[in-house]
Amino acid sequence: MTKNTTRNTTDNPPKNPVQNPVQKPVQKPVQNLAHLSILISGASVAGPALALNLARLGARVTVVERAPDLRGGGFAVDFRGHVHRTVLTSMGIWDDIHARQTHMGRQTVVDADGTPRVDLPAELMSGDVEIFRGDLAQIMYERTRNDVEYVFGDSIASVEEDPQGVDVTFEQGAPRRFDLVVGADGLHSDTRRLVFGDESRYLRFFDHYVAGFDVPNHLGLDRTGRVYSEPGRAFVIGNYDGDPDRAGALLVFRSEELSYDRRDVTAIKRILTDRFAGMGWETPAVLRALEDADDLYFDAIAQIHVDRLVKGRVALLGDAGYGATMGGMGTGVAIVGAYVLAGELALAGGDFRTAFAEYECRIRDFAKGCQKISGNAGPFFAPPTERRIRSRDRMYRVLASRPLARFFKKMTEKAATDIRLREYPALSAA
Repeated sequence: MTKNTTRNTTDNPPKNPVQNPVQKPVQKPVQNLAHLSILISGASVAGPALALNLARLGARVTVVERAPDLRGGGFAVDFRGHVHRTVLTSMGIWDDIHARQTHMGRQTVVDADGTPRVDLPAELMSGDVEIFRGDLAQIMYERTRNDVEYVFGDSIASVEEDPQGVDVTFEQGAPRRFDLVVGADGLHSDTRRLVFGDESRYLRFFDHYVAGFDVPNHLGLDRTGRVYSEPGRAFVIGNYDGDPDRAGALLVFRSEELSYDRRDVTAIKRILTDRFAGMGWETPAVLRALEDADDLYFDAIAQIHVDRLVKGRVALLGDAGYGATMGGMGTGVAIVGAYVLAGELALAGGDFRTAFAEYECRIRDFAKGCQKISGNAGPFFAPPTERRIRSRDRMYRVLASRPLARFFKKMTEKAATDIRLREYPALSAA
């Protein structure tokens, strides 16, 4: 499950991930994609993951990112199950992730006076291994910076495709031409808007909003968290890195769809202050920290459902194509998607029509399965009534008990492992 930290039908292949997770290739792999120039929009997680895989195959890769530099901090993201491990190991970053993992422990649901109600085990909230999103991006950036062109402080302005390639203009830089374009630029993807249509066609709102920002670690937490819920609103205070001075707040509230400017931080702070006014426990301290927060994240809890993941020479990857704001293992899906997309391009010898079709076929149902579990993220944190809050707490008290712990762990891994990976020798040997 994704958490905020203090730092910032086409025919699908048969699925049997437990007994036979690897499917043999049907084509002789091509080791070198040096004849392809590929533009990736977005340098959060999906973009650098694809860049890493493509660079290992020799492709000429450019990553353009709107932010002025690589963004640090952000959410803590987790990986779980054998599929994630297979992909991360093949990419050569499994050990790096373990070296920089959060080691997050239990999170505890508390009453208004701070009395514990139920513990949420680390494996439920943090998977097999958990890492800050910014640290994960940094690992992949460092692995690719000498082989991949990164352009920060710019974004795609237009995309025009012809039979031989794609002409791209940028908000700042000079126009350029590429063989392929991949939109890995998040839930509010500009690439998707320019090529596939307006966001309103694809975004499904789930009646909740989420915010996150730094707060002082006044509770003295050490890699633990506290969850407090009232009907329709909740917040989490957590410490993920052992820093004695700093923690992070995650705020969730139920709401009708709001109209606001995502760039107007003052207006967003006002929304949060109004929605959480009068709430108990540590709410006053959290709202005081909000006043000075310079790392505020705010968005609707929503999902992206596109009709297609590919159109001509353009493909969507990660949150741009199958995103969920929280709870849908979005980072794991993005990493697997990047691996499959690069692997299919290798098997097809750079034939994008064949590779894109295989990518879409193999990823679509996997991504949908992960999205299904994210629809409950809002009600999990902020049940609509006191009765629902008590029911949630009873359910997790039972599921966290020793007799059911192993079963519950398997259930949390089910969606993450529900894909049969093809073997991509070019990536395995790279």
